[in-house]
This record gives sequence, structure tokens and C-alpha cells, in this order.
Amino acid sequence: MLFDIIKSPSFARLMENHLRDMLIYLFENNQNFGILCKIEHVIFDPQLPKDLSDEFRAMTLFFLAGYTFESARIDNDILIFEAGFGQDNIGSFVSVPLLSIVQIIIDETPAFVNLAIPQEHHQLMKKENNEGVQNSMSALLSNPENQKFLKKK
Repeated sequence: MLFDIIKSPSFARLMENHLRDMLIYLFENNQNFGILCKIEHVIFDPQLPKDLSDEFRAMTLFFLAGYTFESARIDNDILIFEAGFGQDNIGSFVSVPLLSIVQIIIDETPAFVNLAIPQEHHQLMKKENNEGVQNSMSALLSNPENQKFLKKK
């Protein structure tokens, strides 16, 4: 039941609206915060050098304070901010789709948790499951002894 809810497009829209409202509230109240997000959906412009981008984990925490906080804005369904990375403080604009934000953290405490599975992720999971079934069937049928399990028309 929970999986049916979190994969629902209407639930994703609800979570995205809550995320947007929460971020606007934090901006209006000058409250620094962190976002824990899925790095696979994050875009850096300009791209970071490979040695820096390889350091990011699948779930990465960005803390918005100081100039990074001041530069932050929401554009449609994307949080955009400028940040510096590495010892040389290499600047890049970071674009994070709202539904890729898993948590909003204030003072080391999660203040918001997003459970929605974005539609494209759900479609990918469905495709992988279908491929898995086909691969299993191919493996089963590769053995001539298993032909007896096929239905005869």
C-alpha cells in the first residue's frame, strides 16, 4: 500500500509542492539549511573536474549558508544555487530537481522528508523488472529439459 502511494504522480506533485513551500519559508526567514539529495539528478554548470565529481556519494548533503544561501533560488521545479568545491573553491551553479531532495535538514535535524519516487525512476524500475523476467525466462528456456514447462496451444 505505501509503495502504491509513494510511486503515485499525484503524491509526487504533493511532495514537490511541500518542498517548494518549505524552501520558500526557509528563504523568507533567512534560515540556513542542508539538503540531502540524489546526486544522479544534480547538474553542475560548469561541470566539476572528474576528481571532485567522483567524490560525491549517491546521496549527497549540500549545506546552504553564506553566499551559497544568498545565491539560491527556485526556478520552476529546480533549486539552483552557486557553491565552491574542493581546495581551490571551484565555483559552479548547482541545479537540483525538487523531487531529488530527500531531506531538508536544519541544525542537524531532518525538518522535511520526501518519500516520493519520481515518475522516471518508477518507469526505470518497471523496465528493469521486465528485463529481469525476460532474462529469467531466457535462462529457463536455454535448457532443453525445461521445454516441458511451456504451455502447449
